[in-house]
Amino acid sequence: MTMIRKSLLQLIFSGSFMKRWNDKLRPVEFWEVDKQAHKMITAWVLYQLNSEKLSFQEDIDLSREIIEGGIFEYLYRLIITDIKPPIFYQIKANPVHYQQLTEWVLEQLEPRVQPMDNDFWNRLVNYFDQKQEDTLGRQILRAAHLYASQWEFNLIQEINPWDEELREIETNFRQSLEDLNYIKGVENLIARNNNSIYRFLQQCGQLRFQKRWSQTPRIPETSVLGHMFIVACYAYFCSINLKMCGLLSQNNFYSGLFHDLPELLTRDIISPVKRSVQRIGDLIKEYEDRELKQRIFQVLEQGGYRGVSERLAYFLGVEVGSEFTKTIYSNGTTREVSREQLLSTYNLDEFDPKDGELLKTCDSIAAFIEAYTAMRNGITTDQLQQAVWRIRTDYSHFSLGHNLHIGSLLADFD
Repeated sequence: MTMIRKSLLQLIFSGSFMKRWNDKLRPVEFWEVDKQAHKMITAWVLYQLNSEKLSFQEDIDLSREIIEGGIFEYLYRLIITDIKPPIFYQIKANPVHYQQLTEWVLEQLEPRVQPMDNDFWNRLVNYFDQKQEDTLGRQILRAAHLYASQWEFNLIQEINPWDEELREIETNFRQSLEDLNYIKGVENLIARNNNSIYRFLQQCGQLRFQKRWSQTPRIPETSVLGHMFIVACYAYFCSINLKMCGLLSQNNFYSGLFHDLPELLTRDIISPVKRSVQRIGDLIKEYEDRELKQRIFQVLEQGGYRGVSERLAYFLGVEVGSEFTKTIYSNGTTREVSREQLLSTYNLDEFDPKDGELLKTCDSIAAFIEAYTAMRNGITTDQLQQAVWRIRTDYSHFSLGHNLHIGSLLADFD
């Protein structure tokens, strides 16, 4: 029986502890999970631009390669932890040494990942086979990685004027991105000329500065950006566990990756405030919709990226009023469906399905692990205790499917 384990959820969350650039003077702390979120948002944009002329099945295959490749690379990074990039690239340049390191990494990952789904595990193992060809999906991920890392680098460069290593790093970023300039959209990352794609990715990057639970001390503090990536990973794992079709699984990942994008415009307004008075919640939603249209959708559309804007709007549930609604897209219309319909009749790529209920559940699981981890690290505030109790209670008898009981999963966190 396949199952998602507590250890896998915690491993994904552990990127919230992993510092980046920790040998440089930094204006703020940089965390691995935030960088991975920015990387995957960038990869999604590049995928959108490079899939326009692909067949329906080629589009789905490229999307899966990018999503799973991004997750695989993140898991690998979590295991090798503090190996600096220059050292890692030297290891990678030696096939024997890289194979030895990879075998050790896979040994660490297997007990956490393999029980979830054997096919997924086999794809992870094959991804790191040195005989694999350098596909478009891998190239897109490499470009996205370079952009997200360079975005951080630009913030620390000016405050480290004495650091001679930074010149070499800057040159490497520039040359490596220019080498990938044949990929549609990479020129937008390099140009920095206020083009629509660059502006959109810049705004997404700012979500790393926005902390969740801002009135509650926690260890670790998590950002809105990193939280979105964690939810995306959880949503993808749950989709695989429930045997969802390729496009439903992918839509769930991307919906998780963008579900808190409106908080770029409103900040992280806690649920009790939203629920306190119905009209307050309605006003917040109206403001979010207006600002999203003006600052995100219109900017993309005016730059000639209507397809990117429309896809983003679908993930955010703009037409149906919420990202947490179960929907399909058929005959040019987005409409809500029941859970039973989604998992049976509409569990097919042709209906472009999206499971908002699963997304909401994964959002709650991520919040639970944030609060649970903070308490395990010695922070026991009323807000954290109430959050853990409320989420346990809300999901104690809740199941997304016959082999995915959320109450049982949360019960593993003693």
